[in-house]
Amino acid sequence: MLISIVAPCYNEEDVIERFHAAVQKVADDLLPLGHDMEFVYVDDGSRDRTLPLLEQLADRDPRVRYVSFSRNFGKEAALLAGLRHASGDSVVIMDADLQHPPELVGRMVELHGQGYDQVLARRSRRGDRFTRTLTARLYYRLVNRLVDVELVDGVGDFRLLSRRVVDAVLALTEYNRFSKGLFAWVGFPSTTFEYENAIREHGRSSWTLKSLLNYGLDGLLSFNNRPLRAALHLGMVLLMCAGLYTAWIVGAALVNGVETPGYVTIITVVTALAGVQMVMLGVVGEYTGRIYYEVKGRPHFLVKATNAERTKDLIP
Repeated sequence: MLISIVAPCYNEEDVIERFHAAVQKVADDLLPLGHDMEFVYVDDGSRDRTLPLLEQLADRDPRVRYVSFSRNFGKEAALLAGLRHASGDSVVIMDADLQHPPELVGRMVELHGQGYDQVLARRSRRGDRFTRTLTARLYYRLVNRLVDVELVDGVGDFRLLSRRVVDAVLALTEYNRFSKGLFAWVGFPSTTFEYENAIREHGRSSWTLKSLLNYGLDGLLSFNNRPLRAALHLGMVLLMCAGLYTAWIVGAALVNGVETPGYVTIITVVTALAGVQMVMLGVVGEYTGRIYYEVKGRPHFLVKATNAERTKDLIP
């Protein structure tokens, strides 16, 4: 069985050779069991020497296939490119910064041999800051109440996918991609095991608070239209409240006569309604913006260099 290792890379010059040495060792361990391996690296527009190092790896190891983007298109595009170029019977997705322990690939392959199409590695949150753990748990609890698929706290991109799962994911051509949700949406038999998160080998994560918030928003909006329905329900509630308030004002005028309108009440109501309208306009705008990007039909990424087969996303 051929196993493809797909590793998105962004400014990984300090660790890429150590990562490749680690997955090479895994490949050597699996070879006597009848498993061959290929390595698919996707350079997501790195600004350091990641691409030259990948070219050197490809020269030394014929199992290495690399794809380099014309600019930084983001991790979702890198995952898609890696899956498109992976030819294995199964595909293991992992980060190149060694936070995903390569030695766990053998366990994934073993579980895959038991009939599971998806083998998910769930990161333990032991050692994380309390605020980060609490925020993550609250986010997943909220998302799972709203979205049409189940997202598991601690389960990220580190996973093994069978060929039929990869083909199913590649058949989903939407521009706004949220891979966690796509993997859950396609289904197929899956199993999960827990592992201790490794310390980042070098540098700092490129995930800022802003990017994490945007990523969380993508997860919330990509698999349901409930925010739009919530806007309708909220509008109906506000209309009902306005009717009750009007009835109360009319009743008070009939009983006590006309009084001078309360300035504070008017300002409060107008401000609250304006805020609600802006929020609802933002929700509609988010969905409209996604439709806008979908109908453009732009490619997910453009390739400037590769030793793999050419794809429709590659500019000559």
